[in-house]
Amino acid sequence: MGRIVRINDLDTEGLAPYRDTAELSLKAQGLFVAESPKVIRTALDAGYEAVSLLSDEKYIMGQAADIVERVGDVPVYSAGKKLLEEITGFKLTQGVLCAMKRKSEDTALPAEVHRVAVLEDIMNQTNMGAIFRSAAALGVDAVLLTDGCSDPLFRRTIRVSMGTVFQVPWRFIGKSDSGYIGRLKEEGFLTAAMALRADTVSIEDERLKRAEKLAIVLGTEGDGLKTTTIEECDMTIKIPMAHGVDSLNVAAAGAVAFWEMRYRGV
Repeated sequence: MGRIVRINDLDTEGLAPYRDTAELSLKAQGLFVAESPKVIRTALDAGYEAVSLLSDEKYIMGQAADIVERVGDVPVYSAGKKLLEEITGFKLTQGVLCAMKRKSEDTALPAEVHRVAVLEDIMNQTNMGAIFRSAAALGVDAVLLTDGCSDPLFRRTIRVSMGTVFQVPWRFIGKSDSGYIGRLKEEGFLTAAMALRADTVSIEDERLKRAEKLAIVLGTEGDGLKTTTIEECDMTIKIPMAHGVDSLNVAAAGAVAFWEMRYRGV
């Protein structure tokens, strides 16, 4: 069970992960911060190790009681709402934060993979979290990211994903110009680039639905996929739209595509 440590000031040793809003600084220390009991439980279930907890006093014997019991002999920093807001810089609506150790980024993919989402240089953390949540809900087996993408374990991404970044396997696959499309083809994937081009096919195309292994490639906000990436893919695809709308936000587009092109066991 965690060790309850009552804190009275901002300088208490061990609070640095919660005061540090520089995500890259936390990453360099091998840490990330998860928010809310639900998300923390999901991370623990996925094998992530807690370093400490920061909790509203009432949560320790309430909604986070089972987490306090699970985390072992780590400090559980406790304070009232006002001091918690000073430490974190925002209103702690979810009641509890957990500093956790990162795992290796060389995440092994499942032995049997039929659908992967490939994210090229997507930087917006909200979009990243929403894509992971849709991927988890709609049957995507893994998420692959180029080095230009935002890290899935940044705080906002974890929060928006509702912890699904701990449930869907993911890994970085190199720079966007590193030939990753060719490697996916060698692994037997049909590669489909989502892009606004004249030579696109609809996501309703039967070839996409029947594909045993399909990689759905999504590009960065604004500019979309690189021209070289589109040209290397087997197909260029788009979502049929009405009222003259030409595109959707990348997270919304991903959700529609994941559902329509889900693996049907054929």
